[in-house]
Amino acid sequence: MQEKYRKAVFLIVYHIENNKPKYLLLKRNLHWKGWEFPKGGIEKSEDKKQAIVRELKEETGLVPVRIEKHKKSGKYKYDFKTMQDRDGLAGQTFDLYSVEVKKGKVHINLKEHSGFRWVNFSKAVKMLTWKNQENCLKLVDSKLRK
Repeated sequence: MQEKYRKAVFLIVYHIENNKPKYLLLKRNLHWKGWEFPKGGIEKSEDKKQAIVRELKEETGLVPVRIEKHKKSGKYKYDFKTMQDRDGLAGQTFDLYSVEVKKGKVHINLKEHSGFRWVNFSKAVKMLTWKNQENCLKLVDSKLRK
């Protein structure tokens, strides 16, 4: 039997400050603890752009100014010790997007996250919990600096 994966979007959220990108990291407290970018599943009734706008609003309260799709996708398996609410799913697939926002008041979803920080590239690389998100950040940052 083939394993089922949830379709999702990874969002590298940033704003430009002093001609350099500052990245938004969220401190996760649901399923695991650590720092990540906003991300989330695509619901049956929506396309990827609709999922991006919804997830950004749900997790940060922010609205996108510009969305760019990157040639990066992947998949990973869930850790079922911490992800018991993902019954019937082996893991998640994702497509990578960068999302520019105007710096504004961030309203995090306290069910999923306990804090946030706007940080530069080098700080973000050190803070991120997962290697796949670090690799996504490197790709986006190199495009933004061109």
